[in-house]
Amino acid sequence: MLNSCGGWNPASTRDTPVSGAERARKNVEEGKGVSLKGLVGGRNGATNYEFSTSNPMWRAAFDVIDFMPLTTVDYSGGTIVTDWYTDKRSTNESLKFTIRFLSSEVRADSVKIIIHKKECNQSNNCIIKKITSKLEDEIRTAIVKKAALMEKQGKVNKKDKDKKRKKGLFSLGGETAKEIQERDKFKTKKDSGKN
Repeated sequence: MLNSCGGWNPASTRDTPVSGAERARKNVEEGKGVSLKGLVGGRNGATNYEFSTSNPMWRAAFDVIDFMPLTTVDYSGGTIVTDWYTDKRSTNESLKFTIRFLSSEVRADSVKIIIHKKECNQSNNCIIKKITSKLEDEIRTAIVKKAALMEKQGKVNKKDKDKKRKKGLFSLGGETAKEIQERDKFKTKKDSGKN
């Protein structure tokens, strides 16, 4: 009965490795599994996995539009969609931003801003249309400037951390190996003088 449905296909042990480690390695080679190398370095350098907190463009976008309510935030897809935002000055008009990240590089062409405008009349009949305005360029410029500052600040902080890390035994901070050796020499001389 199972054979006629085609749902059961017993595999030969010649094709499928018996040990778990060998099966896992085969799955990763065939692209069915996940490897640490694939997550960090990508396959042949094609993918670079990084967390959203380490992407200055992503963080800068949130800082620039922090006054707007958000509808959709998708880091893996590189998209932020805001909810409709109405300013106090014009209660019959609302704006909605879609921010698409085309690259994680800090450049103006790495981010695309799409603005939709909703105009409602007295009887709540609304018209929604995509608009092109200076506001797109202003938001893009603000995001890129903020991201450049964050990236520069991050590099400065990383250099400070690296300097601190290099100092000390096993690069963990504290005394260096040379300082420990000199201290031990002094301690040995001091102890030998007591005898």
